[in-house]
Amino acid sequence: MTDQVELMLPLYEAKMIHHYDHRWATYERDGSIRDVTLEEKQDPDFVVLPRYWVRESVVKDRLNGRWDRDWLLGWRDICRSTDERTMIASIVGAGASPEGGTLLALPERSVVAPTVLAVWDSFAFDFAARQKVGGTHVKYFTVRQLPVPHPDTFSKPCPWEPTGSSGSWLTRRVVFLLADSDDMTPLTDEFGARIGSGGWGVHRHLIRAEIDAAIFHLFGIARDDVDYIMDTFPIVKRKDEAAYGEYRTKRLILDVYDQMAEAIASGTTYASPFDAPIDGKQGVGLVVTD
Repeated sequence: MTDQVELMLPLYEAKMIHHYDHRWATYERDGSIRDVTLEEKQDPDFVVLPRYWVRESVVKDRLNGRWDRDWLLGWRDICRSTDERTMIASIVGAGASPEGGTLLALPERSVVAPTVLAVWDSFAFDFAARQKVGGTHVKYFTVRQLPVPHPDTFSKPCPWEPTGSSGSWLTRRVVFLLADSDDMTPLTDEFGARIGSGGWGVHRHLIRAEIDAAIFHLFGIARDDVDYIMDTFPIVKRKDEAAYGEYRTKRLILDVYDQMAEAIASGTTYASPFDAPIDGKQGVGLVVTD
């Protein structure tokens, strides 16, 4: 026993995160785990309860010289190519992650983390991952073999928005999706966003469709191939049809893909409803400092 007071950080397990979501599941006091409800997600004060805690000094020791931010980028290690989705990644607030659960990525430039996350959580990347994952793990050596555009790609003019970079375009959307709770303040402060800007509003699925369409374009994937790739996710399709009577995810992505393709061909700007001013305000809150 010791009288010394130490700060303890939550240890995030893989089952607690999902795409652009660090509050996917939470533990109860009896040790059981459950999904976080929509009402809880819409509350910026709500935080998930982990099963284990780690001393802050231990986390700092492990990250010393490798990472100096109060947020972490990582992905689920446990997966299968036959799951609904194979690559599942997110950014979490200050905390620790266990080997065998959530594997950490520590990019040399923190500014690229949101764009890397956009690629990892995309259907285009997931399709490639499914060709490589043969068991129940996606380890570091597997991720190193998967296609990710060079960081310099994201600093070049955006093909469908020539006045800005594709990295800035993607970052605005990714940070918006993550800016849902107060424990993400270190991330939003760094990227000039604001907490509670609508990350769990009605626009979430539309913003994710824009990100997916953008990644398909950045990879240079033709429309017919996008159509085919989307049909290789049968569980996503089945759940969509059960909930909406159609494969909504595929339709939304193809709709945005077509609009972007038209903008690229004509040298104009893709008219995103999330970037256009509404009543003098910037869309639905996609404001990130370049």
